[in-house]
Amino acid sequence: MPINELRSIATFVKTAELGSLRQAAVSQGMTPQAASQALAQLERHLGVRLFHRTTRSMSLTDEGRQFLEAAQPPLIGMQRALEMARQATDGIAGPLRIVGPSSVFAPVLWPLLDEFCRRYPEVQPDVQLDDRIGNWVEDRVDVGFRVGPSPAEGVIARRLFPLQLIICAAPDYLIRHGVPDSLGSLATHRCSAFRHPGTGRVLPWFVKTNDGLSDHHVVPALTVNDEALETEAVLAGHVIGLLTGVAAAPHIRTGRLVPLLIKHIADKSSVFVYYGSRSAQPARVRAFIDVAVELLVDNPAFVLTAKELISAEAKGRKAARA
Repeated sequence: MPINELRSIATFVKTAELGSLRQAAVSQGMTPQAASQALAQLERHLGVRLFHRTTRSMSLTDEGRQFLEAAQPPLIGMQRALEMARQATDGIAGPLRIVGPSSVFAPVLWPLLDEFCRRYPEVQPDVQLDDRIGNWVEDRVDVGFRVGPSPAEGVIARRLFPLQLIICAAPDYLIRHGVPDSLGSLATHRCSAFRHPGTGRVLPWFVKTNDGLSDHHVVPALTVNDEALETEAVLAGHVIGLLTGVAAAPHIRTGRLVPLLIKHIADKSSVFVYYGSRSAQPARVRAFIDVAVELLVDNPAFVLTAKELISAEAKGRKAARA
């Protein structure tokens, strides 16, 4: 029968500490017979006798004393490492590596981080926002966020909310330049374009048409690689922009922006939270995912209803004609 070296060494050390094989068995949750067998296997494996045995006591042989001095420190280190691993699984503390896209997600992530840190102050979030899609394992990611039409491969994903792409402008822009009545009429307007931070590519506007999701190319009057900056340019009345619901929704609700051509709003993509194994997650990862689901699933702060869009567009068009 092959020897279980770690169990046998642990039994030997505990017997030496307590001076009793029976007490060592109890402390390790073993039967006396199993403890005796483990110790006998270790002695056979080493080819030496580790204890002098009598009916009342056990004492170390010279070889046993030498083996104890050599085996006890690394065994204690191993037990400490196992305990730390258990605490990492059971305790809501420690580092938490989070990744997400930089161009969309910052306004969503901060309220989530704020609430999570208030609930679990012993966790140390390590956040990296980057539009580059990295390697989940090599980057040592605990939990991440991605935008797309469906979950990425190789990880577990939970959909949080749809990501609307809304053509919008400030009321001041519409008063000065008029209101576009079709995608084609955008050619006569000042439009912004977004340059992907990861690839450097200027992206077309993604719009809904009768054929589904289509690319609509604009001649940009302004090109940026940061959505916050693009949003400010649209709010200032310099351009019409294609903004995400995350950026546009609060300004549309307050009347600072007007949604345009709302039948062309693309909403096929969604925001997902990604994570690894369900069963092997440390408690801090599970807690973060739970808070993300609680706060973000179908959160109306980031998604405009059809009624809101129709009403806001109608008000904006009326104001522009007044």
